Amino acid sequence: MGKRVFYIITIFLLIQLVPLQTRAQQPSVYEVKRMPFNINGFNNISPVIVKDGILFCSDRRFSGFEDRTSFDGHRLYNIYLAERKDSTGFNKPVALKSERSNKFNNGPLCLASDGKTVYFTSEVETGKMADNKKFRNHSGIFIAELSGTDLVSIRPFKYNDPQYDVGQPSISKDGKYIFFASDMPGGNGGSDLYYCELINDDWSAPVNLGPKVNSSGAENYPYMHPSGRLYFTSDRPGGFGKLDVYYTSLSNGSWDDPVLLPEPINSSADDFAFVAEPDLQKGYFSSNRRREDDIYEFTSTIIRKAKCDTLAENNYCYRFFEENAIKYDTMPFRYEWKFGDGNKGTGPVVEHCFDSPGTYTVQLDVVNLITKQVTYNEKSETVIVTEIEQPYISAPDRIGTNQNITLSADSTNLPGWKISRYYWNFGDETVAVGKEVPKSYRKPGTYNIQLIVFVEPEPGAIAREACVSKNIIVLPKP
Repeated sequence: MGKRVFYIITIFLLIQLVPLQTRAQQPSVYEVKRMPFNINGFNNISPVIVKDGILFCSDRRFSGFEDRTSFDGHRLYNIYLAERKDSTGFNKPVALKSERSNKFNNGPLCLASDGKTVYFTSEVETGKMADNKKFRNHSGIFIAELSGTDLVSIRPFKYNDPQYDVGQPSISKDGKYIFFASDMPGGNGGSDLYYCELINDDWSAPVNLGPKVNSSGAENYPYMHPSGRLYFTSDRPGGFGKLDVYYTSLSNGSWDDPVLLPEPINSSADDFAFVAEPDLQKGYFSSNRRREDDIYEFTSTIIRKAKCDTLAENNYCYRFFEENAIKYDTMPFRYEWKFGDGNKGTGPVVEHCFDSPGTYTVQLDVVNLITKQVTYNEKSETVIVTEIEQPYISAPDRIGTNQNITLSADSTNLPGWKISRYYWNFGDETVAVGKEVPKSYRKPGTYNIQLIVFVEPEPGAIAREACVSKNIIVLPKP
């Protein structure tokens, strides 16, 4: 640590901060709203983010007089495009038509990064058997090209099978992997998640994602986010409702334990078919929290400052010296220092670290080694030891995965600030509010923690805030 010279002293008024919110409170990290293109009485599901709006599936009528039903009277799903008309509004959705539109379900779906190739779910059997009420028509994946509002050049996915369902596709950003749900034999539950890899322009055999991702229940609606996170829906125990949204990531060749998304994305209703913008600050999902399936938009409320000061450690160490002794180092004198905190030092130049801030009277006694005469208080100075003005993060530098720690802002030093809120961003898309907060990390890595403090404005004043950051290294437990 650097040393501060004796005669350079800065004085601060130390004011005790008002201790608000001594324990952590988990704020909501998302806000949700129902999209305006939903229609009451019809189902709207499986949003897909496109350049100019949203693709989605709905069993609504093509028009006020043209209903779409299967031979047994069930309404059919079709794909619609809701184009944006401004930053908040959408034009009336337009149906995407294909040779399957009038008789079969179209969707759920995904769109490749080229913006033209559509992978969608539809029935496998299209012949006379499809009209037999006793026939169970299974779903498969179909690939088509988007031409205006038409799906053309439709061809089946290699692994469709009339004996089981294959559907709800999601293509990776680089086009090398396709994820889907299926109840094919050999799975873990009602339906499992699988992927195929594109090798030499051919899809490899389906691979089950394994028991960490798939459960004894049903996993559906996979969505591979550009970040590498795989979002999906499951009805496994431990969620908020029957269907809930989870995510997992591939680490060192294996899938992480799935993470349940918080409220209000998940709820006591069915919540499914999650998609998000690349920065995860905004996205969409489906839910029947208002009886019918509707599409909702979510926006992140997480605060993350682009500019945030790095935590500076307080330095209470000083160097003291006697100028004449340095000039005339042959003089037979002994220099005895009293630092005002019960400690002493000897020498023409000494260094001393105080334990804490405070006001200290430093005295120098000089002893003539020839005459033994002592000159008391040859020099006496008042040293005011202060803390750096900043929010302060008290936390270890290194911890292990799943280790429970407590982070504290108790040592925050902002004189005159009546802090109303302590906000923590843990660098892993989780946040907390409180002066003292608990935390653990599930995965190894280096995380940048931000502590943001706020002062609510008084009448005629302005709001104030300050931010400080600290890295914490999370090591894998042996």
